Amino acid sequence: MIPETPIPFEAFMRRALHHPRLGYYSRRISAVGRRGDFTTAPMLSAAPARTIARWAAAALREIRTRHLIEIGPGEGTLAAAVINHLPLVLRLRVRLHLVETSAPLTARQKALLGNRATWHTSPEAALAACDGRAVIYSNELVDAFPVRRFRNTADGWKELAVSKAPDGVIRESLMETDRLPDSSSLSASHPDGQTVEVHQSYHRWLDSWLPHWQAGRMLTIDYGARADSLYHRRPNGTVRAYLLQQRLEGPDIYQNPGRQDLTADVNFTDLLQHGESRFTGQTLRTFATFLGPEAPTELTDPLGPGNAFLVLDQSRNL
Repeated sequence: MIPETPIPFEAFMRRALHHPRLGYYSRRISAVGRRGDFTTAPMLSAAPARTIARWAAAALREIRTRHLIEIGPGEGTLAAAVINHLPLVLRLRVRLHLVETSAPLTARQKALLGNRATWHTSPEAALAACDGRAVIYSNELVDAFPVRRFRNTADGWKELAVSKAPDGVIRESLMETDRLPDSSSLSASHPDGQTVEVHQSYHRWLDSWLPHWQAGRMLTIDYGARADSLYHRRPNGTVRAYLLQQRLEGPDIYQNPGRQDLTADVNFTDLLQHGESRFTGQTLRTFATFLGPEAPTELTDPLGPGNAFLVLDQSRNL
């Protein structure tokens, strides 16, 4: 999976997660939650699903559509809960579409939801089935996209690369790059040695299907922060791995490629800036504000998920 010649970290992460035969999401992942390598917030409480359902109900009425799309639905537990929390009349009318590329997760979703949903392998396909008008949401989707990593040096930003040494150990190195991506992480002031990540692959993916989306609203929930606070006391950046509920950092993220999850915090300043010319409205809130005061304190705790997760609400052609 990893060659002896250095490749950008983004290429390594893409292979580790999405290689057709050896990738974590393609073949290895079998469950999310207690039985898997990591757990998502909606699996800990009904509050996120209830609040997403309230948001979706309002958005569906606003758009005058019955098409609801979840991208990256995990085991399908969030989608099932969202549907169950919709008002009865809307629940009977809504058409649920799930966008999933992982074969193991698709199997779990179908076992749970049966004929309550329609499956697609891309947003373009889902939107084609919705005539371009839909309400879209995702939970912990952006963080799973491969990231480019850069390190600040005395000579400017260098891109982090990885390669496999003759002894089999995966090692990091720095390589020159012809052109830096447009990112607030790279334009901010950082000390020498600081490592940052850029979700350029997510922005490219988003741009690939946005022309197929004529109108609607999209909710993006993920862990991360604005650029000015994302790397506070994080000189090595935010990339980490999860294996059997254990968090791995530093060199340990290279120990089990293809057999563990890899993730990085989301720079929401980049998402907002990228969306300025693509959306007609954008609102960013903390997870605690989105859930409201009635939610469990373990989800609204400002020292925990309450501020660690952000919620981006974007509208298109409304």
